[in-house]
Amino acid sequence: MQTMLAIVKKELRTYFNSPIAYVFLLLFAGVALASFFQQIWALKQASLRPLFDVLPLILLLVVPALTMRLWSEERKLGTYEVLMTLPVRSIEAVLGKFLASLLLLALALVLTAGAAITVASLGPLDWGPVAGGYAAALFMGAAYLAVGLLVSAATDNQILAFLGALLVCFGLWAVGEEFFLRLWPQPLAETLAVFGTGARFRSIARGVLDLRDLVYYASVVVVCLGANVAILEARKER
Repeated sequence: MQTMLAIVKKELRTYFNSPIAYVFLLLFAGVALASFFQQIWALKQASLRPLFDVLPLILLLVVPALTMRLWSEERKLGTYEVLMTLPVRSIEAVLGKFLASLLLLALALVLTAGAAITVASLGPLDWGPVAGGYAAALFMGAAYLAVGLLVSAATDNQILAFLGALLVCFGLWAVGEEFFLRLWPQPLAETLAVFGTGARFRSIARGVLDLRDLVYYASVVVVCLGANVAILEARKER
């Protein structure tokens, strides 16, 4: 546990000792809030729906940028070999990097709280769907982080890590969207919809916590982090 926490602290220091964290936080919160205020101005209606409509797309674009350096940079700089020679278990290294990224993502979501405060100041606000929307964003973000971490472990090229994670995350989102489902027969479309991250997001964002949605996101995280550990262990044996 102490080793894992040390890696979390190291990764957070790396983020905040460089422009990465500040650019990520500014980009995430700036785009989310700008989209929110633009929509409520256009619709003339104070609602958090515009924020939760745009969050999945923002996560899709910015999370791969956040994860692309996590392993690929270690390998490029030669610090990966040093890390693997230390008394650090692969699972501790993977969880440490994942949790550090998740904390940064959670901070980015907190910075968008101005939208909820604005709506609450204009009239009564049902905080149940608000909590559900933020929980859904965190669950979706965690799944994308795990995907990005896995892809980053597979290459020492940050651009390839970004593009690979972006494609996988886009695929996980698109498979449950209406424009994709219309291409398939109804029975197959219903099966494919089960694997869509966006559909799961909308379900939780309505304020209803369905165990199946939580299991879905948890499964993506566990499978991707487990595969990441397997890659590290395989490299140790070479």
